[in-house]
Amino acid sequence: MSDLLEQVEAGNDSPPNTKDNQEFDVNPGSFDFAGSEDQEVTEISELSKKGYQFLKEDRISDAVECFNRILSVDDNNNYALVGMGDAARKRGNFKDAVNYYQRCLTHHPGNNYALFGLADCYKALNQYHKAIEIWEQYLQHDDKNITVLTRVADAYRKVRDFKRSKAVYLKVLEMEDWNPYAIIGLGHLHYDFKEYRDALFYWEKMLETNKDNVDIRVLTSIGNCHRKLKTFENGIPYFERALQRDPYNFYALFGLADCYRGMNQQNRSLEYWNRILEQDPRNKVILTRAGDAYRSLGDYNQAVDCYRRALNIEFDTYAVLGLAIVAKATSKYDEAIESLRRLIQQDPKSYRLYIELADCYFRKGDKYKALEVLEEFQKQGIRNTCITEFMERLKA
Repeated sequence: MSDLLEQVEAGNDSPPNTKDNQEFDVNPGSFDFAGSEDQEVTEISELSKKGYQFLKEDRISDAVECFNRILSVDDNNNYALVGMGDAARKRGNFKDAVNYYQRCLTHHPGNNYALFGLADCYKALNQYHKAIEIWEQYLQHDDKNITVLTRVADAYRKVRDFKRSKAVYLKVLEMEDWNPYAIIGLGHLHYDFKEYRDALFYWEKMLETNKDNVDIRVLTSIGNCHRKLKTFENGIPYFERALQRDPYNFYALFGLADCYRGMNQQNRSLEYWNRILEQDPRNKVILTRAGDAYRSLGDYNQAVDCYRRALNIEFDTYAVLGLAIVAKATSKYDEAIESLRRLIQQDPKSYRLYIELADCYFRKGDKYKALEVLEEFQKQGIRNTCITEFMERLKA
């Protein structure tokens, strides 16, 4: 379940409603073209212009042909090497792109376009420390470039360097008050470090700038902050606004279901779990959440069906736990005990499993066995309030 929940928390990690700033507009005239004759220089210049125009039009093969023609005449031409790197990057061939950018930098140290492309490749390959190193080289030549500064801040965020990330984002905001990349980045930064109120401040600031046409990711991010703060009622309107924009948006549906779950309105939560399942009937996590909702409503047959459908996809601890709780609720204590014992072997530090197991023994009338289970947990040196309180009730 944790993998999908991580996606829910991090799934909105991109700047909203802004022109893409992933690329620089390259001016072919800014490059030195090799060649001793005017005609050769002119031909290379024309091929360069054509190649980059083809890149802008996503005619990658045509662009590569132009750049290869340049390299056949001048095998270290900086513009052609950057162009080949950009073409490979557009195709998602990041390792090939790295080779072209590095080749360019070998012969033309400090080439800003090669540095930018190389850093973006490292970012795409999740090599954030390398990306930071390259971007900082770039900033030595152009320390006011907002595009690069936001990239550096994003990379520091990815490597969980809160202090440096925040400092760079704030530097961007000093240069441009309402830069959406920096505002959204600060929202994600504080969210990642569980500072949900601070995250809300920045996302609500984003909302202020574009009330009528705010990006849907801002709405779901604000809603998610309220989920984390357990102010579920405050989160619902944002998820509902997101659904008005996109009735099938996963994050909005999940957010609404989870808010109603937090408010113990299981009927309402089921409405949204089932809407997700209509789109994705094999979503193991949502099946277990739906099973939990049915179980809370006392509809054990539907709950068991959901849990078993989840287990038919892949083993899931929460589905097995759900089945054990249903078994306990229907007085099938031995069946529940067997399942819970297996789960404890896999996760011996989960206090909830011990509480459920002890409760099974208690309901069977074996108070001493129930206490033994709880003591088994405490022998691990872990102190838990729920375990302690249950033991006190059993001893009373």
